[in-house]
Amino acid sequence: MKKYINPFMKDRYLKELNSLKKHNNSGLSHKRFKLPHLTISSSYQNYSNDVFQIMDSIYQELNIDNLISALLDGKEVNFTEKRSALHHRYRALSQKNNDFDSISASNFFFKNIKENSYKNIFIFGIGGSYEGPKLLHEFTETNDNLFFITGPDKDEFLSLVKPRFKEKNLYVFISKSFSTDEVLLSLSWLPKNIVKKNLFAITANQKKAIELGFFKQNIIGFPESVGGRYSIWSQVNSPVLLPNECRNFLKGAESIDDNVQIKSTVKSALKNIVFNDIWSHNFMDKKNRVILSYNWKLRSITNYLQQLEMESLGKPNNPESIFEYTGQTIYGGFGPTAQHSYFQLLHQGTSETLADLIASKSSHSALLNSQAEGQFKLLSGKIKFKKGRDAANSNIGGNFFSLDNLDLISLGALIAFWEYRVFITAAMLQINPFDQFGVNAGKRVAKKILNK
Repeated sequence: MKKYINPFMKDRYLKELNSLKKHNNSGLSHKRFKLPHLTISSSYQNYSNDVFQIMDSIYQELNIDNLISALLDGKEVNFTEKRSALHHRYRALSQKNNDFDSISASNFFFKNIKENSYKNIFIFGIGGSYEGPKLLHEFTETNDNLFFITGPDKDEFLSLVKPRFKEKNLYVFISKSFSTDEVLLSLSWLPKNIVKKNLFAITANQKKAIELGFFKQNIIGFPESVGGRYSIWSQVNSPVLLPNECRNFLKGAESIDDNVQIKSTVKSALKNIVFNDIWSHNFMDKKNRVILSYNWKLRSITNYLQQLEMESLGKPNNPESIFEYTGQTIYGGFGPTAQHSYFQLLHQGTSETLADLIASKSSHSALLNSQAEGQFKLLSGKIKFKKGRDAANSNIGGNFFSLDNLDLISLGALIAFWEYRVFITAAMLQINPFDQFGVNAGKRVAKKILNK
């Protein structure tokens, strides 16, 4: 599988793109894509059809369609660690596979919680073991007495867990390796007389969980080939989703998987967005992208997508690549809150950025919907205020993701689409989205200092 472009073509593409950067004044372009369970509206500045065609030539030259097929066929796409990336197997609902069955794990927890009438559920985890379950819990709002503990600061533990020690609790520790210091700290802070049958582990390292004192029947495993930031589809979601909720979430994602290998609006939308992301970052100096959600249930999706993108694309550039810059800096949050903080910079500041807005028309709030649509039009230049102190930049291109419904099917489709956005971007940049050596280096330094 080709992972490079010959030097002659590389120089030619780079020369053409730099020429378009210098002479391109194509103004505002608009596109709209109807996908399964969501609609995407794009408004971009100075992103011409010529730019798209050159980017598409690079896409073809790098055989990215073949790379997508390799991912879905379970081939080795994590080339630095020499392994496949199999998180998508959970979404193949018609293909029964016990290793990739999060619905059964969800059913296991559902029965256990129902039979034992726990007062509180504590979920210990960090990174992908925290962001994914937290997002799903906030989205479904199925249990008021569910608490997430990240672990590094004992004050968090003392304020949330200790006051409830005497109540009947379920403790769930989520860690792929069970070598994460934050999770191990939380485990060490539990009282020695803890009822061990109420202690559960979700991990790819079942041997380590047994060594740490978990009962074998209380350990739920998942494959090593599922990365932490892609584990939202896996058994990691089982303490927070009911079985039918889990199925709907996977079903939404499967609808994107079914369309990504064929000529479809899904593929067209992915190319359009990825090409603009790379063009804007490398040639239009837009180093940042803001992600804003306009539904309360989606208030944590920016944090989830921030990890997905920055951990996957925050890599050194490949010297063989045409492109110098890899991942953008991602920030954002709940739209109405942002409107009263950093929107001033977006509308009148000098920082160059892109924007992704996420909302659903099925929201209860007409105000939220009007805010989302209005802000997108003002940011992207569809509406302009150019008089005096009220003048707005209106030069922030971006995408408006409108979920058909505020349900798990639409959420699954959105997240799966975003994963392919990241994967194709990485392929265009010729980097590996599945390793994280920078994170590991940070862990080693912290451990050295701790052990002094």
